[in-house]
Amino acid sequence: MVIGTVTDVQGTFWLLDIGAPRWAPLHMTGTPWKIDFGETEQYLKVKDAVVVAVESIENTGRIGVTMNGEGLGKLEGGTIVTLSPAKIPRLIGRGGSMIQTITRMTGTKVAVGQNGRVWIDGSDDGIRRARECLRIIEEEGQRSGLTARIQSYLDSTGSPPEDGGVRPGRPRLDNDSGNRPEFDGPPGPHPLTRLPEAVPEPEPDGPSEDPPPPEY
Repeated sequence: MVIGTVTDVQGTFWLLDIGAPRWAPLHMTGTPWKIDFGETEQYLKVKDAVVVAVESIENTGRIGVTMNGEGLGKLEGGTIVTLSPAKIPRLIGRGGSMIQTITRMTGTKVAVGQNGRVWIDGSDDGIRRARECLRIIEEEGQRSGLTARIQSYLDSTGSPPEDGGVRPGRPRLDNDSGNRPEFDGPPGPHPLTRLPEAVPEPEPDGPSEDPPPPEY
């Protein structure tokens, strides 16, 4: 699962920037919508953000993506920040513990793309605190005691919301609204990083000794 932004709209497809060396075309048949030729801009416009799944990477470098599937679709509202794809396992944490702590303590909704883009939605304060957690993970993810530092920061900046957070990875999807998420700006092109189905579980106080290399 990756998060992309629309860069161009054609009669039957959209071009997505997913942070890879090449754009990823999303064909209208790869969406849950019934679209006629030329109607694509009525559903997704330039700068709209989406959650899609990578189906294939051809020898030519062409990347096939789809929006058909659970948890995939158009993102509404919120903000998108970027993280090194290598830090995504640290953001998720052992058994999802890290991301669950962040969403619970900040009251935010979060969708994590394996390409290093993270969508956050919630109150202004919740988004600010969640973004600070991502900054800590980005800058200090290789140091020991990361979990304790994240917990300490969240404890010192606010109380858990009464209704708790929202389970991560399930963004608010709305195919009709025209709201577009704020975007921190595209990162420099980087190879698409795909995580294995079972996300490596880092050591409690530091990353695993031999992190898996990215696939190209």
